[in-house]
Amino acid sequence: MPIKAQAYAAQSATSPLAPYSFERRDPRPDDVQIEIMYCGVCHSDLHQIRNDWKNSIYPMVPGHEIVGRAVKVGKDVKKIKEGDIVAVGCLVDSCGECPECKDSLEQFCMTGMVPTYNSYEHDGKTLSQGGYSNVIVVKEGFVLKMPKGLDLAAAAPLLCAGITTYSPLRHWKAGPGKKIGIVGLGGLGHMGVKFARSFGAHVAVFTTSPSKKADALRLGAHEVIMSKDADDMAKHAGSFDFILDTVSASHDLNAYLQLLKRDGTLTLVGVPENDHPPVAPFNVIFGRKRLAGSLIGGLKETQEMLDYCGEHRITSDIEMIPIQNIATAYDRMLKGDVKYRFVIDMKSLKG
Repeated sequence: MPIKAQAYAAQSATSPLAPYSFERRDPRPDDVQIEIMYCGVCHSDLHQIRNDWKNSIYPMVPGHEIVGRAVKVGKDVKKIKEGDIVAVGCLVDSCGECPECKDSLEQFCMTGMVPTYNSYEHDGKTLSQGGYSNVIVVKEGFVLKMPKGLDLAAAAPLLCAGITTYSPLRHWKAGPGKKIGIVGLGGLGHMGVKFARSFGAHVAVFTTSPSKKADALRLGAHEVIMSKDADDMAKHAGSFDFILDTVSASHDLNAYLQLLKRDGTLTLVGVPENDHPPVAPFNVIFGRKRLAGSLIGGLKETQEMLDYCGEHRITSDIEMIPIQNIATAYDRMLKGDVKYRFVIDMKSLKG
């Protein structure tokens, strides 16, 4: 029998999130049914419900930073047991056959991965619905095991903010002897600082807000650079091995390209509503610099990231909210008034 789910959903780009009931599929032999305990609030949730990226499907239950308890497992499930604390991130299916999937890079699936929400499942009919809900049913291969010892609410944002910053920092080998820049100190940026520092790199934070300096240093940055101060920026010209840009608003990338060493890389992970201004070709030609991008991580790397966080006791700085306060949380998120991630206590759905 299908499972009755309770959630909050958007019915259109202009309607607020509101209580919504729908059906999840009855678990198949390779499925795990998860009672959702916590779900992080990502800036992309707001972009999607407002149709900022012009691809939204309604009704929409957002949420892709999910931590919960496995309450039912299919007969073919091997790695998850009932009662296990598990997690679900930004995707819930992929083809499993293409070169990207075989390389454990399911996020780049050539036939199209299935995002946790705002997509159709592979049957082409069923809408995927996310974690602002009391329950979710997911294929075992897309369910992650949570390490013991972490605050589960604070660990929820690892499923997007965590892997989104961990993956490019690992790929471009942030570590001892490297000077790493993090642009922006929000939900993504503060995780980038924590990871880069834990990897042994020299970490600098770029911000437009002098008030964030003390917090950047508390989180692990060695120095803070005011990105609107031309003199402050000029001091660092040609000195960075790698810069991770986490900002989800349109801004000029040329200033950061000028700070890279020869063969340095500026990688984008923030997705603005509108495109960035054009990049001047000379800013990449001179110095053989790279402008790159990165999208979350595959299932293998995401599990690696969770295990790393368990070993090093890394979680997100969060503020817990009941789901009834989601509209206020969105308003505050737009103003940058959160340190650094809202997390919904899903017990509040019963309240």
